[in-house]
Amino acid sequence: MVAGGPYGAEPAVQSAGPLYALLGFLIFPFIWAIPEALVTAELSTAMPGNGGFVLWADRAFGPLSGSLMGTWKYVSGAINGAAFPALCADYLARVVPAVADGRPRVATIVTFNVALSVLNYTGLSVVGWTAVGLGLASLSPFLLMSGIALPKIRPHRWAGVAQEKDWKLFFNTLFWNLNYWDSVSTMAGEVDRPGKTMPKALVSAVSMTSLGYLLPLMAATGAIDAPPEEWGNGFFADAAGRIAGPWLKYWIEVGAVLSSIGLYSATLSSAAFQLLGMADLGLLPRAFAVRAPVFNTPWVSIVATAAITMGMSFFSFNNIVAAANFLYSLGMLLEFAAFIWLRIKRPDMARPYRVPGRLPSAVVLCLVPSAFLVFVMAIAGWKVYAISAAFTAGGLGVYYLMRFCKAKGWLNFGTGQEGVVYYHHQDSTSTNAGLV
Repeated sequence: MVAGGPYGAEPAVQSAGPLYALLGFLIFPFIWAIPEALVTAELSTAMPGNGGFVLWADRAFGPLSGSLMGTWKYVSGAINGAAFPALCADYLARVVPAVADGRPRVATIVTFNVALSVLNYTGLSVVGWTAVGLGLASLSPFLLMSGIALPKIRPHRWAGVAQEKDWKLFFNTLFWNLNYWDSVSTMAGEVDRPGKTMPKALVSAVSMTSLGYLLPLMAATGAIDAPPEEWGNGFFADAAGRIAGPWLKYWIEVGAVLSSIGLYSATLSSAAFQLLGMADLGLLPRAFAVRAPVFNTPWVSIVATAAITMGMSFFSFNNIVAAANFLYSLGMLLEFAAFIWLRIKRPDMARPYRVPGRLPSAVVLCLVPSAFLVFVMAIAGWKVYAISAAFTAGGLGVYYLMRFCKAKGWLNFGTGQEGVVYYHHQDSTSTNAGLV
């Protein structure tokens, strides 16, 4: 859900040069990825129910905050997921030009969505192992490239900087490539022994993802003498061709498609289980929590998410993707606030994993990433503000509409307690420790 390899990291070099790109991917995990992962680990293990961050905001500040969190994160995730079918079609067009536009492109995007929706219907275990296989296949060419590049590396090339720097593109690239660590929280209710599994998985994922960006960037920028202007999207394939030959270039292009498939599957799963969690909390009708009889997956939520994502796949993403970042930033600010407030409001709540330190340390942990979020939001343009305001207004409208329907008895809603788990102090490893 965070990354399927260093695909998409090239604009960091293009916007500021090798030096700043390498420093960015070296430092940014410490000021952003690690704090987000730590917060996710603590709250996911304390409340291992589906819905994740929606549940945290709901328990900290009430249902309106939970609903707004759901709107911001769901729209952001849907836009993020919608980019992958379009990206897949773009890469396929390099091999099969007929799918570049028109009906063949539409058919490609629809087929991509339908096939991976069916995959999600079969369950998280199938999705997970498929993602592992696709991840290995898409990362392998970068490992080879890094090894082949070693004797060709000239360290002085790492010190290069762009003559004209685009800091907005630079920081958005870092943010886009290293966020969404909390997406796994929406499926915490499906994880066996989350108190032990989640922290280990998040630590491993942050470490491998950071190295997965840094090592290929060091290899490519050090081995070839290319000006920053050449580092547009897809340049890793060209760099691999220069380092090892056309065979590695084509492998990386194929890997980009495989990476898109894996990331889309993970994003769809996260968004679908978020809707299930919101239905468990009574924020959406109970229909979104209906599970398939054989695979036990939330098939209504999967179909709804796939339909929304498919529709967005045909949009132009120039401003709407920036709006996704803005909405995600709003959600993260609320998430950090919920983390701090639950430390104050529920100090007695058992936390199988607890971020080290007392309340002041927790506040400091959230301050630096929060400052970065405010910066990302401040540099957005008026179109992004308008789109984000429209989605937020829509989210408020949905919340009050659901309240009205619930009051009138028009739709069937959950009680707000279903699927929500708190650990008791005497049992911090069982997901059946007790309902709220």
